Order: sequence, then structure tokens, then C-alpha cells
Amino acid sequence: MMENKDQEILSQEQEMTSLPENGTLNQGAAQVGKGAEPMEQTETNESQNAFAQSECSECKDEENAASLCEETAQSIHHTDASVQYQPKAKRSKRGVAGILAGSFLLGGIGGLGGYWLGNQFFAHNQSAVIYQSVTQKDQDGNAITQMSVKDVVANTEQSVVEITTETAAKDSYFQQMVTTGAGSGVIISKDGYIVTNHHVIDGANKITVRTKDGSTYDAKLIGKDSMSDLAVLKIDAEGLIPALFGSSDALSVGDEAIAIGNPLGELGGTVTRGIISALDREITIDGQTMTLLQTDTAINKGNSGGGLFNSAGELVGIVNAKSSGTSVEGLGFAIPIDTAKPIIESLIASGYVTGRPQLGVSMVTISDELSAFQAGVSEMGVYVAKVNDHSAASQAGIQVKDRIVSIDGNEITSSADAAAIIAEKQVGDTITIIVMRDRKSITLNAVLQEAQPQE
Repeated sequence: MMENKDQEILSQEQEMTSLPENGTLNQGAAQVGKGAEPMEQTETNESQNAFAQSECSECKDEENAASLCEETAQSIHHTDASVQYQPKAKRSKRGVAGILAGSFLLGGIGGLGGYWLGNQFFAHNQSAVIYQSVTQKDQDGNAITQMSVKDVVANTEQSVVEITTETAAKDSYFQQMVTTGAGSGVIISKDGYIVTNHHVIDGANKITVRTKDGSTYDAKLIGKDSMSDLAVLKIDAEGLIPALFGSSDALSVGDEAIAIGNPLGELGGTVTRGIISALDREITIDGQTMTLLQTDTAINKGNSGGGLFNSAGELVGIVNAKSSGTSVEGLGFAIPIDTAKPIIESLIASGYVTGRPQLGVSMVTISDELSAFQAGVSEMGVYVAKVNDHSAASQAGIQVKDRIVSIDGNEITSSADAAAIIAEKQVGDTITIIVMRDRKSITLNAVLQEAQPQE
């Protein structure tokens, strides 16, 4: 049986996201890292109800949505139809056959050639300089494309940090307790900006960073984004050694991959080695479909947020998941750095991902007759569970219990279909939505709005 939580996350709440219905990779073979298992806690947390486990955190408090969602938690999936900021790569993608909804453990100095100044961004009147790789050359002017693992580690280990978190919560008796968690992070600027995973710090009241030299710092959360599973922290430090950004688009299957992180939350600086096993692997983590690098590099709890480096010592990915289960080994995943970079930049500059279109609804996919009966609807399909106030959906006249038939002429059979269509749009675009309401077909037009920061 798969674990339901990951050590690295503290938050007991989970974001509502789309969950495509495309089967199962391996029953109980993977654990999602959102809502992770705490390292320690003074008392046992009250177990989540079945509806919360089905990730209905957004509509569970809505009176209108309750009748649609409450009794069908085990067989319907929820989403907010906002979508990922970055466009998908144009490589051919081979989606993992199945929904990895059970158990995904959301688990340097570019030496010999120096750094090349990338871009400068501002957040809270502070600047952050991110370093992008250029062709590295040796003393004879020959391009350096590969270093030994020893050299890669020597040039990158100072850029990876340990992260510990504390979260205040209440137990089933409403008594105060504190849970702690751990993960990893990567230094991306000399003045203390650090990238990690959203699920590592989500819900944390206190975040502490420990650098390679043993120094500890209280960290400030600059911005976070659950859809990409990325977050940016800031520590009060100068003269740090940032990672050198490479290009994940330049990777090929079989290229060497080196992961540095904090496995188990207590083995900071651990180095593991493997290869890039697949590019643009589409998997579903906690209901959110992501396009990730796959590696056989050993990844464990606590590695989340750490760096995945190539043989030139360049950062090519942010580790965010490891499959688990008695029959699954050698499956680790990382966010491609070319996907992460614009999101990191936006988080630093604005505190959230700007320019992401959002319809402003939460949807449920009802895929069998029993679910339809329990939800009180007559047909299977994708239904609106919640409409956000002042959203594009609200202004267009979309209502709770509307069944989404199509968007811009494309049939909608799952909430993921809606998310994929909106992903191709821009803020301000108008989409045409056909819904069924009281057995009548209604055509509505919605002007997509920019998704706002998460509270």
C-alpha cells in the first residue's frame, strides 16, 4: 500500500487541481508530495475526511457545491481551471499511462569557465542576479562539455541547501501542536535567493535554511506557485555561491544526471548519480499534470527542491518527486530548468506567476453512474463545483452544477481537457463555453483573467 503523505510537506491543506483520467501507472506505485508526512509532531493530526483526501479543499465549504461533491469524493476529481504559465515543449511526449495519484514523494559554481550574467529582477526593492551558462573552455580554448562527478560536486555542492520547516496546527482535541518537515533548495543568487518546491514550504510558519558551511538562516518566503510546485525564498546573506543555470532543452536521454540534496531530512549534501531516463514525461502529481524530466538517479524523501545537475556542473532541473512502492525503483522526476526559470523570475519580481490565464471555477469529473447518482446529476461528465466571486466564469454567467460540454468547439471529457485548452490562451482572450443546465444547452462567452496570488 502507498504512503499518503510526504515527509517534506507540512501543510495539511491541498490545492485543488485538475486530475486527468488516464488510468493507473502502477496501482499504489507513487505518492504525491502535496500534503506530506511531517518529520515530527507533538500529537497525531486529526485524519482528513474522504472528501479532503480527494482534494476538495476549495469547494468543501461552499454550501452550493456540497451536494455535488460531498458524497462522491472517492470517484470524482477536482480542479481550478487556471493553468500552468509555461507553454509545453514541442518534443513528442509520452504520458505515463496512468494517474500517479497515490504516492509521489515530492521528493555550483560553474567552474573552469565562470559565470555569465543572466537577468536581474527586483522584489521588495531587492535585486536578484541569476547566472546563465555560457560555453565553458579550458586553458587551450577547447569547449568543456563534461567533468568528472568529483569535479561536478566540487563546483555545485556549495549551491545546495537544507531546508527545515515548522508549522503550527491543532490536533483532534483542538490543542496546539507543531509539525516539522524538511527538504532541499538551490541558491540562485549571491545575495540569498533560493528556489525550492512549493510543497516543501507550503503552510510553514517558520522556514530555516542551512548552507553547506553549516550556517543557518531564517528564510523569508518571496513567492510560491502550487501549479508548478516552485517557491522562492530569501535569506539575509551575501557572497553565496549560486548555481549556474544550464539548459534542460539541450538534454538527451542517456545524459549523466547528478542529484544533490537532503534525503530523509538529515543527510544534507548527499550526492547520487544516474542518467536522464526520459524527457518531457507527463505525469500527474496530486491531481496536477506536469511535464518533467525522468531520471534513475536515487531520489528520496527530503531531496525535493534540490538540484539536478548535468556533467558540466550546470543546473538542469529542480528535483520534485520520487515514485515509491514495493515494485517501483529507479524513478525520479525533476522540473526542467527551462520550465522553471520564467516562473522563478516572475516569483522574484512579483511574488506570483504573472500572465497566467484563469477561468475561475472548480470542476469535478464524474466518470461513472454511481458517482452521478451520489452527486444528484443525471449524466456523467465535467461539472462546475464552484464559481469564484468576480471571476471570468462568474461574469460569463457560469453556475454551480453546470455541465461543461465544450470550450471553443473542443469536447470536454475531463477537467484536464479544460485546463489544457486554457493553457494555450492568453489573459484577455475570450473563450466560448457550451454548458448543459436543466437539460438545456447554453452558450456563454468568458474573458479570461489573470490568476492572482495564492493566499
